[in-house]
Amino acid sequence: MPTAPLRRAARFLPFALLFTLLSAALSFQVEAQSPVRPVPTPARMAPELRRPGSSGLRALRVSVSNETAFRQWLGRSHPGAVAEAEPRQPNMLRVRGVGAAALVESPSVLFVQSADRKARPERELGGLDLGANKVTAVHARYPTLTGQGLTVSVKESPLDIADLDFKGRLLEADPLASLLNPHATIMATIIAGGGNTSPDGRGVAWQARIAQSSYDNLLPDDGALLAARGVSVQNHSYGVEVENFYGLEARAYDQQARQYPTLLHVFSSGNSGPRPAPAGSYAGLDSVANLTGEFKNAKNSLSVGVTDALGVVNPFSSRGPAADGRVKPELVAFGDGGSSDAAALVSGISLLVQQAHQQRRGTLPGAALVRATLLNSADDVGRPQVDFVAGYGQADALGAVQTMLDGRFMESTATTGQERVFSVTVPAGVHRLKITLAWTDPEAAAGTATALINDLDLTLRRPATNQNWLPWTLSAYPHRDSLARPARRRPNHRDNAEQITLDTPVAGTYELRVRGFAVPQGPQAFSVAYEFETGLSWVAPNKARGLEAAGAGQLLRWQWAGPATTARLEYKPAGQPVWAVLSPSVNLADKLYRWTAPDATQPGQLRLVAGTTTVVSDTFFVARPLALTVAYSCPQEALLTWRRVPGATQYRVYALGATMLMPLRSVADTVLVLTASEAAARYFAVAPVIGGRVGMRGPTQDLEQAGNGCYVRTFLPRQLVTDTVQFDLTLGSTFRVQTIALQRRRPDGNFEDVQLLNAGAATSLVLIDPDPVTGYAQYRARLRLDNGSEVYSQPERVFRVTDAAAVLIYPVPVVAGEPLRIVLPPNETAKVRLFDMMGRLLRNEVAEVGIIKRIATDALRPGTYLLRIRLHSGPEITRRVMVL
Repeated sequence: MPTAPLRRAARFLPFALLFTLLSAALSFQVEAQSPVRPVPTPARMAPELRRPGSSGLRALRVSVSNETAFRQWLGRSHPGAVAEAEPRQPNMLRVRGVGAAALVESPSVLFVQSADRKARPERELGGLDLGANKVTAVHARYPTLTGQGLTVSVKESPLDIADLDFKGRLLEADPLASLLNPHATIMATIIAGGGNTSPDGRGVAWQARIAQSSYDNLLPDDGALLAARGVSVQNHSYGVEVENFYGLEARAYDQQARQYPTLLHVFSSGNSGPRPAPAGSYAGLDSVANLTGEFKNAKNSLSVGVTDALGVVNPFSSRGPAADGRVKPELVAFGDGGSSDAAALVSGISLLVQQAHQQRRGTLPGAALVRATLLNSADDVGRPQVDFVAGYGQADALGAVQTMLDGRFMESTATTGQERVFSVTVPAGVHRLKITLAWTDPEAAAGTATALINDLDLTLRRPATNQNWLPWTLSAYPHRDSLARPARRRPNHRDNAEQITLDTPVAGTYELRVRGFAVPQGPQAFSVAYEFETGLSWVAPNKARGLEAAGAGQLLRWQWAGPATTARLEYKPAGQPVWAVLSPSVNLADKLYRWTAPDATQPGQLRLVAGTTTVVSDTFFVARPLALTVAYSCPQEALLTWRRVPGATQYRVYALGATMLMPLRSVADTVLVLTASEAAARYFAVAPVIGGRVGMRGPTQDLEQAGNGCYVRTFLPRQLVTDTVQFDLTLGSTFRVQTIALQRRRPDGNFEDVQLLNAGAATSLVLIDPDPVTGYAQYRARLRLDNGSEVYSQPERVFRVTDAAAVLIYPVPVVAGEPLRIVLPPNETAKVRLFDMMGRLLRNEVAEVGIIKRIATDALRPGTYLLRIRLHSGPEITRRVMVL
């Protein structure tokens, strides 16, 4: 019935306006107070198969109630059709040779959808900022949280098994797998890269093991195999076309979540933000309900959208709602390359959250608890509270980990009508109290219009005043204005996650109440996470990740939960007494500030001063990455060098161990001689030590790929054809080199010195043969070391021509198929023509300066030919050539 205020207003309002108000009120009452609605019979065909012109005989995935009865029906009605059982999916088949419309005529068919949709990566190459989601803050404050002992699976195309950042941590890598694209490698690096190539290669959970899986089949992997490998998170950074329905794949993922309750699936939402849903309740509405794959409609997984480094949702980030109005995506995260990066980031954060629970309780947490923790700790972005664009907000690794480590969570079960009550004491000065409920809901029927099976309700109550607060709930009505409306406090009977926030709560005891509203498949296990948002703290830079010297536009980040206010931002080098003001007034609510660090290598600190509150950052390094150079790499030893860093008292050299770079030696000089056994590690990096603090190490160098060899970097003739024989020699170092010689090969095959120099500091030299021979000659460089051993360059050939008009042609005669070579005088070009004895032109080519011209003879028959060479200087030379 209409409310009393509306009845009184009826005497004064025009009929049209009154009708509008009554309709809105009734609509709100129905949606908020009448959650039990008849559940429509699930559609038996996927939306894309119901469109005109989509009835082609494609491969179809079919769910049936009775496989035997269906096969008998198929054999009678469509004898040419082929049905194959889907592995590990009871009563699910892949059918070819019959259309979807014909299949739904079988009484055994429950649902039909396309089977062979091609998965594709959802990323463009970009950068990575682990500060945006506070991952570096976790690395700094909780250095034992590295993902060690956990395993992530990356489901897509094969990754690069030779990537240095995965060394020793890839499970069952297939050496014969072709590298289809670098996408899987990038995803694995974001999640669990070891940082062996450089600090930029360190991922979120950088010591986790990595398993691989193929996305050629969009159904879940074998759960038993995932469990045997210890996989607790699987990343899915791929998608298909926009699909907005709850299908067989979404159902299968929800089912696997119940079978393996500690396994969390993380999906990218997609990069189709501006596109409309092609079918269903939201068909034709631009920029809504455009997740790229029906499997992303699963209830018990996470779908992740993408933001920029400032926390603004990318317009191409796919958004919700799900087909039945549920919140999708649940989270957003930074991803310079798209939602693929964002999903990988959240997969890595999930591993850290799982490890934090292990450290506190000794066990792996349920996926529902991980979901509750991630949703509860997320930073609100976009519209207030929850929405269909950013979900519950920007993933916050630090907040999620702290929730687990502080034990701010509860777990229990509920049946229909049963209520569980948990007491929470809120301290004084809290800016916001936040509570999130999540549970692993049973799988629904494919094609259903309402996916939720077990319905739980979350309520916050203050016993002292009997005040109650309901969760934030969105309107799912299929209209753009309705979907964009802010969340309101009311019962939620669509999602298997509910969240309540309370700003500036009065200190005291509160009750978190979870009630089983309708639990047909109970008892239902659930998880509740809560946090108290308050205060100011630094996020980045920190001791785990500093700033680049003179790096323009780097982001300083802090956490703030409090009223609108400003602060003074200051910086000083470590050990200095004076703070320099970077900004007299920054808005703390912005939570970031762009700054160009000084062009110096030094430890430093930042601080924010807001009234009587002063918050100082970690001591972090401002530095340019210290590049290491391989001066030489010989069988008996190798020499590493690097530039001197002002203020550095030592340098720490790292070598690659079984899985990661480990400290090898600390030295005061800028050179290090490696023994043969030390050089066997092959990969090395270096970092400066200033004031007792180890700075940022530089990129890793590979002894075998550095291009320096054993002393000799390059040994090349100035010209292949010349009248003066000169060679350019470049050395990696002259350390321990006594003499340098140019050697020419004698007719007996031995080499003799033709020039001998004493080694100095110069590493670039010109070597000259003072008395060269005419024609072809072979040379090499010889280095004699202080221990009496010798090092040789690779041999090089030159042709010396003394007569300006002389032309050398060889071999004559030439065997058909072997190239005929023409050596011109120095600084000459020529036109070369080949005739047969009948005067027919067979070849017409140009010979360039300093190039030995080759004339192909494959198509020439045995016989005599005329070669006419017109030099640029004028004369034409004719030579007879015999082809055998």
